[in-house]
Amino acid sequence: MLDFLPPRLADALRYINIHLLYELRVRADKPLRANLGGKFVCLGACGVCEEAGALLPTQAEVEETLFAASGYSVYAVENQIRRGFVTAKEGERVGIAGAYVYDEKGVHAVHGVTSLCIRIPHAIEGCAEEIYAACFKDGIKSVLLLAPPGEGKTTLLRDLCRLMCRRTKCNVLVSDERGELSAGDLGETADVIRFADKLTAFTAGIRAMRPEAIVTDELLPEDYAAVRRAVESGIAVLASAHLKRYEDVPQKLFARYVLLNGLGRVGAILGEDGNVVA
Repeated sequence: MLDFLPPRLADALRYINIHLLYELRVRADKPLRANLGGKFVCLGACGVCEEAGALLPTQAEVEETLFAASGYSVYAVENQIRRGFVTAKEGERVGIAGAYVYDEKGVHAVHGVTSLCIRIPHAIEGCAEEIYAACFKDGIKSVLLLAPPGEGKTTLLRDLCRLMCRRTKCNVLVSDERGELSAGDLGETADVIRFADKLTAFTAGIRAMRPEAIVTDELLPEDYAAVRRAVESGIAVLASAHLKRYEDVPQKLFARYVLLNGLGRVGAILGEDGNVVA
């Protein structure tokens, strides 16, 4: 994990609990920051430190990190880069901030990359037990997890997928648009489609893989057509969205809505009518 970091940045991680590392912010000429257990701290040569002692990644180190994360071939992942990220080999998602260059077809390239947001996938076995027990006591249902970025939605979805596969042996299709959701053990009856948009993955998967459930993350408004097709076909959909309120969900297609309240913590579980059920 994170073996694409330049030596100076990698050395700083030797002094922290890597299992608590959720995110690393690498900005050119600005303090190196890490999300450790839900709290951002600065990192220096010997680990956690005050801002004055933090490492300042150079522009060359930012570029080296991105190049290494892309497998030393930006051309191999240019479609990902145009969408603002690269997925490294262990499922680390590297978000990119820089100058977006457009042509008549849309984003053509990203130049002058100055900041990287590295999200580290975690497999926390059993973290979704509360959601599984509350939502699936009468059978598998469509569930949408709601929370702002960085509150553990993807980790919970991974564990829900693993629990479904282990306990029901149903066929689960994982639509992993960014290559992050499928990092780790998803269960022996899970099939994964990576790097396809949700409409393509859902359409191909329903036709060819005969899933009983589909797991995907980070729904956008344009993705709800794919969800509707699956639900109307009798397939349960487990998904997440960067939303805080039930009222903001564009289309109410799910049987359960799980509102998170902090990192991996369930705040409330609502039914399809928006009323609390657990």
